[in-house]
Amino acid sequence: MRKFVSILVVFIALALVNNSAYSCTNYLITKGASADGSTMISYAADSHVLYGELYHWPAGTWAEGTMMDVYEWDTGKYLGQIKQAPVTYNVVGNMNEHQVAIGETTYGGLHQLHAQPGSIMDYGSLIYITLQRATSAREAIKIMAELVEEYGYVSEGETFSIADKDEAWIMDLIGKGEGEKGAVWVARMIPDGYVSGHANQARITTFPLDNNKSSITSEHLEDIFNKGVTTVYAHDVISFAKKQGFYKGKDKDFSFSDVYAPVGFGGARFCEIRVWTMFNKVTGGMDEYWDYVKGYIKHDKEHKEGEPITPKNYASNRMPLWVKPDKKVSVHDMMGFMRDHLENTELDMSKDVGAGPFALPYRWRPLTWEVDSVAYCNERATTTQQTGFSFVTQSRSWLPDEIGGIFWFGVDDASGTVYMPMYTSITTIPYNFAVGNGSMMEWSETSGFWIFNQVQNFAYTRYNYIHPEIEAVQQKLEEEFVAFTPAIDAAASTLYETDKEKAVAFLTNYSNGVGERVFKTWKNLYAYLFMKYMDGNIKTKKEVPEGYKYINPELSQPGYSEDFYRLIIEKTGDQFKVIGSAH
Repeated sequence: MRKFVSILVVFIALALVNNSAYSCTNYLITKGASADGSTMISYAADSHVLYGELYHWPAGTWAEGTMMDVYEWDTGKYLGQIKQAPVTYNVVGNMNEHQVAIGETTYGGLHQLHAQPGSIMDYGSLIYITLQRATSAREAIKIMAELVEEYGYVSEGETFSIADKDEAWIMDLIGKGEGEKGAVWVARMIPDGYVSGHANQARITTFPLDNNKSSITSEHLEDIFNKGVTTVYAHDVISFAKKQGFYKGKDKDFSFSDVYAPVGFGGARFCEIRVWTMFNKVTGGMDEYWDYVKGYIKHDKEHKEGEPITPKNYASNRMPLWVKPDKKVSVHDMMGFMRDHLENTELDMSKDVGAGPFALPYRWRPLTWEVDSVAYCNERATTTQQTGFSFVTQSRSWLPDEIGGIFWFGVDDASGTVYMPMYTSITTIPYNFAVGNGSMMEWSETSGFWIFNQVQNFAYTRYNYIHPEIEAVQQKLEEEFVAFTPAIDAAASTLYETDKEKAVAFLTNYSNGVGERVFKTWKNLYAYLFMKYMDGNIKTKKEVPEGYKYINPELSQPGYSEDFYRLIIEKTGDQFKVIGSAH
């Protein structure tokens, strides 16, 4: 029994994400579902070893025959060279000057398909190279498909969010393993007025097959620019699964996720639950899927290892790929979605004994553990301590591209970050968040990543006291940035009418000023919080009265909650009882 449970713990951990460093969350909002008519995607790059910084690739032109080096995003390992595009576009973070934005989450999928020796394209390079080349979401999908076909795919299974100023798409992709170069994939456009999400579990199940109208295969990628096309997939996505013995059934019943990345306990409890939290906030009607996201997966027939998967083996109680929200979603709503700790559910991380005396909604890793031969888990909420950076993108069709794209960027834990508006035409990055200013093992006093980590890690010590003070400053800044956006847009638009370069320079100065202001605010916030809450005390500054040289601050020592004191007594009995006290 003990051996079985140990194997189960390992299996759950592997089912989560095969590269556990990257456990990310994406939400996708279409134009018709957003409050202002923008398309939006969000992303949290959740890695214990990823340094949060704002990437930038300037636009460029390249001579014919130019080659570019490709390095794996996760590791920095050199993978090889590919042909450079004649023209590349300005990229700020995960969004380019044409308002194209791409995010991702790793789901791993079938282990047989993880290794592909000699391949060049990893998922990170696929994102950032595509952003340098694409002018629309549809073109991005075409470029991604062509890159993995030509150069192979070296990463595990991945889901991508791909958006532009008109559309939002979700794409599930996995490599073909050692025997064959390339990848199999499906991409679907989110219907306008709907929202979607993914969080380290492949989500596309069945999909419409090629009918030369709304659905096409990769053999007809040139037709992707037909606006009637809403589904695109690799021509061999089904035949490859059959050839490899992964699937047995009719083509029309083929489910990408159920075949290439079947959902298990980890995929539901640690991953799908993060999608559920957003869906539940916008619809209020996701109760029927609560058991599913807690890990209770239903099947018409259990799958036997070594046999092909059939439609009867599919999970039968899964959530839909997209839902229609009850009300329009704002950019500030999106920021809030990224800060969820499973509040207002039975799994609220601030409520159980693991939260400690100060209602801490975090659990230190490992994610799964064992006591007395029984396997247990911590929750994996949307917001988490190990986030390197996160963002919310806005692509706005009513403005010129130079003004329309905003990349709301933050570093560290989303709960304690500030989302800063970075217009995607800007030509320089705020120094405090630029690549090269510090690293994961190199301290920098001018690094935004390090100051946000200082503040948030200090908050973890007495969360229910310190975090509300952080949140107050955070909300004040973000509300101001959102409120100021129309005025910034208007000023840039006025300049744009006569001189595009001046408009871009104005937006560059504004975005850099935002970054500098946020960094300085957080430096001062850390000093204030440390002085106020050090040593377990709470000190409040008092005015020096007349006739005094100085006066000590007001001091309070609130101690622990009554519930926590009772827990101590429950565990220790009379160990700490004061002799002679009342019974």
